[in-house]
Amino acid sequence: MCAVEKGSPFLHLTKCREEVMKGYIQVYTGDGKGKTTAAFGLALRAAGAGLKVYIAQFVKGMKYSETDALAQLKNFITVKQYGRDCFIKKDPEKEDIQAARTGLQEVKEIMCSGEYQIIILDEANIATSYNLFSVDELLNFIKVKPEGIELVITGRGADPRIIEKADLVTEMKEIKHYYQKGVTAREGIEK
Repeated sequence: MCAVEKGSPFLHLTKCREEVMKGYIQVYTGDGKGKTTAAFGLALRAAGAGLKVYIAQFVKGMKYSETDALAQLKNFITVKQYGRDCFIKKDPEKEDIQAARTGLQEVKEIMCSGEYQIIILDEANIATSYNLFSVDELLNFIKVKPEGIELVITGRGADPRIIEKADLVTEMKEIKHYYQKGVTAREGIEK
């Protein structure tokens, strides 16, 4: 039977980290909406179970409603952006590449520190498609993942080699989207 951690605000929850946390690799990809949302939902669930989550957002550097909400769970969830204040729509600049590469190295050290049980690399697939870092660098990141760490990688266009390494892959498929009717990103819904 698992023990409850003393001092946790979630004393009513049992802690079964040793039994549950093998540490799988999950990939959320595809052209449909919901990849980041799925990863953040997993982070919320993990926080409710008393697990610590580190979310690294690549490409993104803007303020989002979900990061504001997660800041309220700062004892369990850390979010850091490794992008500038704009989403890349053209060729990346040197600053974009430097931010992503520095971020990937920083997150590798954080992952290996053992402080967090879940690491989320939000938009890492997009970062590879923009050559902010290479697929090989992302594969090397996966290779050094400690056994008990759950790793989640999001972003459209996941490379087949990343998919091959993953234990779980979910593809978000767009069937219909109101963007085609001119609806822009809405506060609290898409941003």
